[in-house]
Amino acid sequence: MSAKNCDNHNRFRDRTIGFRVSSEEEQQINTVVELSGMTKQDYIVSKLLDRTIYVQGNCKVHRAVYDKLTEVLSELRRIESSNEMGDELIANIELIASIVDSLYIKANG
Repeated sequence: MSAKNCDNHNRFRDRTIGFRVSSEEEQQINTVVELSGMTKQDYIVSKLLDRTIYVQGNCKVHRAVYDKLTEVLSELRRIESSNEMGDELIANIELIASIVDSLYIKANG
């Protein structure tokens, strides 16, 4: 039998909720979870309960931001000549910009 799974408030988590997403939605969820530095479970529960997501800057988050920025830069270079910017790319750019802004404010605030 596995160990009990309690949250930060020592509440036992014994219920499972499942739902289906498209592969694009899964990729987008994985991106925001990775950039948040939270576990997927904690991120999804926080979003579903309309709680504020606080990004804690650490090596893992900094690496995820760097990797995502590298991907975005590569994609921007690819589409530079064709003037094609998809909604997902714009959403990723806005997300990364807001995370970088909040990291900057916390570091200099």
